[in-house]
Amino acid sequence: MAARRNRKGRRRNRGRFGFLYKLLSTLIIFAAILMGCVVFFRVNTMVVEGNSRYPAEEIIAASGVQQGDNLFTLNKSKMVSQILTRLPYVDDLSIERKLPDTLIFYVTESVPVAWIESDGTYWLLDHRCKILEAGDSSLTEGLPEVLGLTPVDATVGNRLTVSPEEQNKLDRLREFFTAIAGRQMTGSLTSFIDLSSENEIRFGYGDNLTVIFPLNGDFDQETYELKRALESMDERGIPRTGTLDQNYEGRETHLLPERWLPGQTVEEPAQTDTDSETEETAAPEVSQTPQGEDANE
Repeated sequence: MAARRNRKGRRRNRGRFGFLYKLLSTLIIFAAILMGCVVFFRVNTMVVEGNSRYPAEEIIAASGVQQGDNLFTLNKSKMVSQILTRLPYVDDLSIERKLPDTLIFYVTESVPVAWIESDGTYWLLDHRCKILEAGDSSLTEGLPEVLGLTPVDATVGNRLTVSPEEQNKLDRLREFFTAIAGRQMTGSLTSFIDLSSENEIRFGYGDNLTVIFPLNGDFDQETYELKRALESMDERGIPRTGTLDQNYEGRETHLLPERWLPGQTVEEPAQTDTDSETEETAAPEVSQTPQGEDANE
């Protein structure tokens, strides 16, 4: 009986030691792998893709990473933040580790879409209203001026800020830029984007046309209706001149022969039967389209 108890005790002990041995072995293997990552996976090659404004060396320097840094202990979030802060024209950025020793920076750059002036300084804006650059009027060539907003504490690399009274207009401007870009119409914005009205946004489009949107409308829908109106005008041989006013109930679009420009007042056009509108004085009425319908359908 005693011998049997001793054999059972030895088996229990071997079971306990076996578990401890497996645990210790696992920890040793894990430590060896971790040590291998720290010792062997060092940054040797850094590649930048998508850049054109900034040299690759400038982007790498802004990240703070050095050749020989450990690939796995790098703080990618900190690196991205540093680059976005120091290089205003970087709009978006992602960083990829590629074993055994490569770091890849994927860069999306901002493009100026408009400018705003304050106290003699000209500020370039991207589609998010981030300030890309400050300087003289030579920066503004070919870009529309934003009117009706007054910059507050403007700083390159930060988004445009305005007084609380103008915040809604600034928010609407950002949404306007997003919708225009979504229709690939940004390049046709010219001369001005006027937010001085409390219920309209007016902007130059092409060489001789002014377009009026409701300030608090659905810009996705408004840009869709604009695209349809322009296509219809082109099909009917109506020149793109005058004022294309979309700030009507029922999403009607009217082409007024006189072009509105900043500094002028807007006269409310007489409501006329669309059947009596002529091609020389009014654009074809835009059909009613459910909100949210895709322009490609």
